[in-house]
Amino acid sequence: MTKAVVCGALLATLAYAASPTAWEMTSYQDFLKAKFSGLALSRDGHVTLAPKLEQLFAGEAAIWSIATAPDGAIYLGTGHKGKLVRIDRAGQSSVVFTAGEAEIFAVAVDAGSRVFAATSPGGKIYRLESNGAATEYFNPNTRYIWALTIGKDGALYAGAGDDGRIFRITGAGQGEVYYETGQSHVTALAWDREGRLLAGSEPNGLVYRVTAKDKAFILHDADLPEIRSILAGPDGSIYVAAMGGSVGKQTAPAAPASGAQVSSTFSATTATTVTVSEEGGAAHTQGGIDKPKPSPGAGSAQQQAAVAAPAATAMVEYAGVERSAVYKIHADNTVDKLWSSKEENVYDIALRANGSLLIGADNQGRVYELDAAGKAKLIADSRENEVLRILATPAGALVATGTQGRLLRLGNAPAASGELESTVHDTTAIARWGKLAWQGASCTGCRLVFRTRTGNSARPDKTWSDWSEPLSEAAGSKVASPNARYTQWKAEFAAGANGGSPSLEWVRLAYLPQNSPPALKTITVSAQTSSAGSRPTTGATAAASTTPTYSISVTDTGEAGASSVSGTPVQPLVRASLEQLTISWLGEDPDNDKLIYSVW
Repeated sequence: MTKAVVCGALLATLAYAASPTAWEMTSYQDFLKAKFSGLALSRDGHVTLAPKLEQLFAGEAAIWSIATAPDGAIYLGTGHKGKLVRIDRAGQSSVVFTAGEAEIFAVAVDAGSRVFAATSPGGKIYRLESNGAATEYFNPNTRYIWALTIGKDGALYAGAGDDGRIFRITGAGQGEVYYETGQSHVTALAWDREGRLLAGSEPNGLVYRVTAKDKAFILHDADLPEIRSILAGPDGSIYVAAMGGSVGKQTAPAAPASGAQVSSTFSATTATTVTVSEEGGAAHTQGGIDKPKPSPGAGSAQQQAAVAAPAATAMVEYAGVERSAVYKIHADNTVDKLWSSKEENVYDIALRANGSLLIGADNQGRVYELDAAGKAKLIADSRENEVLRILATPAGALVATGTQGRLLRLGNAPAASGELESTVHDTTAIARWGKLAWQGASCTGCRLVFRTRTGNSARPDKTWSDWSEPLSEAAGSKVASPNARYTQWKAEFAAGANGGSPSLEWVRLAYLPQNSPPALKTITVSAQTSSAGSRPTTGATAAASTTPTYSISVTDTGEAGASSVSGTPVQPLVRASLEQLTISWLGEDPDNDKLIYSVW
């Protein structure tokens, strides 16, 4: 019997790859993945110091509503224990009222400093007198009250659901239905420059101008199901925030009623979320064509209340679909879309004194600023799941969050310092670090330095190295962190003497990943004997005229394996004799280098 010896020589001449690799962050989308603290990101990808963000209050599960009183006090409607919180001018907070219902979705304060709080589910309005006593003021016999506003006539107006009505209340127990929208919910109320009532609805995303009892005009029919916020500008224009466009509803098997608390959490990365909501009661569109629209998204009117429902609905998110948008309705009723997103839901908007528009979203609880030219800038990252409410005040914008129920104040002046923490970068192998370089602009007294850290776990933990000493050479600073697979950097910003800010445009880290050795995965040897008197043949004829006598297959584990391989093509060795050996092998290289074999 003929014997054969097969050897595969797979040699790497260098321990590391011949050319270095660079990890770069150069654009708005690149930087948007990082964590911001005290920094702003413009649409053209420039990072600078942002307005100062300070915490005023924390402690409740969610802050659904904000109102300010003439004496400077701030009132917060919170969940999920129905607490009304007051913060005085000195910053001291206290619970001034606890409702029997779980949520306070709306708060309003009149000129006489009387505070009104609307609760849900159960739909009641309470009034807090100046002496601190709270009494039930009006019961509209509806399930939810989403919005409250005080009119110039001194009356209180309430937007309700799930019957889509607006109530006008003139005294304790004295109220009437002011307008029926035919929608399921009236989710927002405001006043235009002429003192006319504005209302937003769900699920057809309609914006109404209500001029008298039972008389209204639809200003806008949005492409999204829920009008989340409305505010009027001094020039007669109206700003509208809408959301819920990426979510469709799928009915699931019936679920038992429960007293589950409201969840204000929304995950942009979760493909399917399940909520419990009431079914039944068809929504009717008043005016225009009744066109189908997606169901409201996470954080929408139906999801903000604890509901006992006969059936569960799965909220299925569709990627690549517009989630939310901000519109501007001009005085002549023409409409422009100012901002939209396929990744984020917008929960509230506020107009600053300088004319810029603030947008509160759910991606890490971020706040964007839209200037007069329509350019958006990220100016705050609360690191919460969402920003639920924003209220502009002379001292700065009040920002309310969900999950941890924090109240923050976004100041008018830039912060003295800020920090940008990059995402974790995977080099796929142990790497040697080169230099970290960046480009930006400086100012007198400004400071911009970097630090790095590395590790071999996908998420930074106690096994990672400490942050390095500051790197200050923008043209290229040698990275001293230990060789590892994963790396991360952070940039530290400091303002100049006159409040100027350094800026950052791009960052590049060069490294040399270790070259992983190739591996010979399998070797298969098969012997075949030709029929007597025949000659060696190939192709289909050979397959028909030869009979295998044995086949040996060896894998990299030392165990017998199948001779069928993929990857490197089979290499046949044909012998001009009655007995033939077919030898095949499979080689792999983790770095996708071209492999050269030697067989002898």
